[in-house]
Amino acid sequence: MGFKCGIVGLPNVGKSTLFNALTKGSALAENFPFCTIKPNVGIALVYDSRLINIAKIVQSKKIIETFIEVVDIAGLVKGASKGEGLGNQFLNNIRETDAIIHVVRFFNDRKILHVYGESNPLQDIEMVNMELCLSDIHVCESYLIKINKKFNANSFVLKKEILILERCISHLNQFKSLRTLAIDTEEYCFIKHLRLLTLKPIIYVVNMNEEIYCASNTKDVFNKIKKMADMENSQVIPLCLTVESDLAYLKDHEKNNFMETFGIKKSGLNHIINSGYILLNLQTFFTAGKKEVRAWTISKGTVALDAAGKIHSDLKKGFIRAQVISYSDFITYKGEKRVKECGKLRNEGKQYRIQDGDIVNFLFNN
Repeated sequence: MGFKCGIVGLPNVGKSTLFNALTKGSALAENFPFCTIKPNVGIALVYDSRLINIAKIVQSKKIIETFIEVVDIAGLVKGASKGEGLGNQFLNNIRETDAIIHVVRFFNDRKILHVYGESNPLQDIEMVNMELCLSDIHVCESYLIKINKKFNANSFVLKKEILILERCISHLNQFKSLRTLAIDTEEYCFIKHLRLLTLKPIIYVVNMNEEIYCASNTKDVFNKIKKMADMENSQVIPLCLTVESDLAYLKDHEKNNFMETFGIKKSGLNHIINSGYILLNLQTFFTAGKKEVRAWTISKGTVALDAAGKIHSDLKKGFIRAQVISYSDFITYKGEKRVKECGKLRNEGKQYRIQDGDIVNFLFNN
């Protein structure tokens, strides 16, 4: 699996539409608040053209993509951190994810109710982020109370833990996300288990319709959103989710014709997934054979031994070496045979750091 992401935002902004487009699922998308009562969970396959290119050369019978797990969470409202709407139950669902997709409404439609009347993207972002901050404050304060009960003046570790918690609370009380707080590796280890919401990487998906997209003030508002996101090292993707939803269900040739007709250069859904890989520092390697070609997701910097364990624990336990071909060499020389003849196949040990696009064959003892 690639990663797990939670889709959040106010009610009626397009969360379930995005979920359905990503997963080709059937989450209920209706025009009333809280139509998502329980979180919808689905799988989104990660499209990678390299898989197809490898499979053509190897003539594999099957292509297996890697995937991300997507959780569609009920619309958040003001006071969610105190139980309003569907409250803390759904904020806790977000804690289980690796990243957050925050869907922001940037369109006016009388047929689709806005929970607070008029669409105001910046105000809506601020409201949701405030609830995430308030929820994190509650988690940090509760844990700080627990630590203080067992406080030992001679415990250097406890002192450090208390210090980082107090820094987090002070920062959050200014309604600033923890993504903007300088936290070193040691400090992060103390709070990692709390799964704080405002520490998670975030992608803002700005849901626009054609009318708004062409409006004169659109650029100004969008630039303000982008500036805000840049300050916390987040990503912003403008999309028309109704169009993306239509595209998701088309066959490949129909999709290509549609995109060409309307000048769409890249699938917005793929853009979201790629942004998640960038934010989470992930990459892909491949295994290839006649039976199947398969993509595997790992963190950048993962060594061959751990990459082998990603496939199966036996490969890691009996690891001998990894036979590695770069994707570019595999395509250039049209397969393993010519790669070997040209001296481009490499034998790597346990500590070799897998590179994005590597095609790997792990040799191991049974």
